[in-house]
Amino acid sequence: MSSKFKMATALASGLMATAATAETTLHIIHINDLHSRIQPISRFDGTCGVEDNAAGECFGGVARVATMINQLREDLAGENVIVLDAGDQYQGSLMYSTYKGDAEIEFMNAIGFDAMAVGNHEFDDGDEGLAKLANGVDFPVISGSIDVSQSNLLAGVVDNHVVLEVGGQRVGIISALAADTRETSSPSDAVIFTPEIESLQADVDTLTDEGVNMIIALNHVGVNTDLAIAEAVDGIDAVVGGHSHTLMSNTQEGAMAYPTMVGDVPVVQAYAYSKYVGHLTLVFDDAGNVTSATGDTILLDASVAEDPAIVARVAELAGPIDDLMVQVVSESTQIIEGAREVCRAMECAMGNLVADAMLDRTAEQGVVAVIQNGGGIRATIDSGEITMGEVITVLPFQNTLATFEATGADILAALENGVSEMEDGAGRFPQVAGITFTVDTTQAPFERVSDVTVAGAPLVETATYLMASNNYVRNGGDGYAMFEDANNAYDFGPGLEQVVADYLVENGPYTPYTDGRITVVNAE
Repeated sequence: MSSKFKMATALASGLMATAATAETTLHIIHINDLHSRIQPISRFDGTCGVEDNAAGECFGGVARVATMINQLREDLAGENVIVLDAGDQYQGSLMYSTYKGDAEIEFMNAIGFDAMAVGNHEFDDGDEGLAKLANGVDFPVISGSIDVSQSNLLAGVVDNHVVLEVGGQRVGIISALAADTRETSSPSDAVIFTPEIESLQADVDTLTDEGVNMIIALNHVGVNTDLAIAEAVDGIDAVVGGHSHTLMSNTQEGAMAYPTMVGDVPVVQAYAYSKYVGHLTLVFDDAGNVTSATGDTILLDASVAEDPAIVARVAELAGPIDDLMVQVVSESTQIIEGAREVCRAMECAMGNLVADAMLDRTAEQGVVAVIQNGGGIRATIDSGEITMGEVITVLPFQNTLATFEATGADILAALENGVSEMEDGAGRFPQVAGITFTVDTTQAPFERVSDVTVAGAPLVETATYLMASNNYVRNGGDGYAMFEDANNAYDFGPGLEQVVADYLVENGPYTPYTDGRITVVNAE
């Protein structure tokens, strides 16, 4: 926002007394997309074993997050500091599957945040799950792009924005949630979504009218949308984001710059899974304009000590699930690649494993084709022994195997949907078995798929095929609306994690592979 605009607005409102009166420095400490990585993680983002952690081979976990945030607070004693979370504390490990948010709430309160954005996965257990979180934590959980006034669980619990008092200054925190959350999670029909830019501009205008001229957008929309927001919304001083799990760093090769500037607006994000903490330092002039934006993400490797009290509490919570986590189900001769940036953009070895396991489980029923959304695949598995904990980390959503009938036209529409948002790394990307196809990313969305075969023969759009997927996709998740009303649908097969574990038992030692079932044509 320009100084002229801010000054004029404040004068018009008669609230100049609340504006910054001298140069102000604000430190923003932030995380995003922790995804229930309560315990330390491996280099592949899955749960790391106790022995490996003791050997210094692990990263993150809430005990290291607590240590780093407390260390930064101590280092910055006497300065203006706020601690923010850009959403998706929920979903991603047995800690969430077992305790359904209680662990995340406990450790967020122990660490002490000032505000949190609603993430899409906060709705994974419906409005009830988000209400539990928002009522359980000691700080505001906000999102301005959802209207929850019609929800008897969320009305008055989740606010549009919050104003924090920091060093005698008022800092406005606004927020937006990804507009496709209804497709990627389970909010009730009572939750009404507003376009992100529209809602953020309205909240900026409200805060500016109240004389607040230091405004931070704490979003869960993904980095591409954050960059568009930074350009389009007048009055935002910085964007702290999540959802796309983007690593911004000034030291890690291949990472986006921290911060990435859009004009005068810095945009930051700190990857995911508790592996990094971000530290953004903003300097404001006396009109509330940002004159300097510096900082970086901080890697939480073994050099960061774990908070001993939190370590003890995590161990206590882990006790009931440790036996399952360490159960060895098979072994792999090589790394099974399941990284987000791979499985949402092309054929990946983990996608083949999951889809092949689903096809193998249902082939005797007559199933000939499988589509598994890439976003349902959440980790890589290292070579060597494969534990049940690793399988569950890859497939943490407790989805069940679903079978149903689909026409060839439905399959083609499903594949087009799956590749329609590849540029954004959308989780709808289709990992397949029994299907081959070509996707041309130089073409417009929904005009990209060609050369489709099913069970080794060219796709016939008028034919009917028996398919398998997970219950989330079968019920229209990730944009797969063409399957919602499928004939002869049965969504209550075994858990997907058990299907894959059983397949690994039968096919161990397992050798991961890709075989060209998906051909991607790029502009290069």
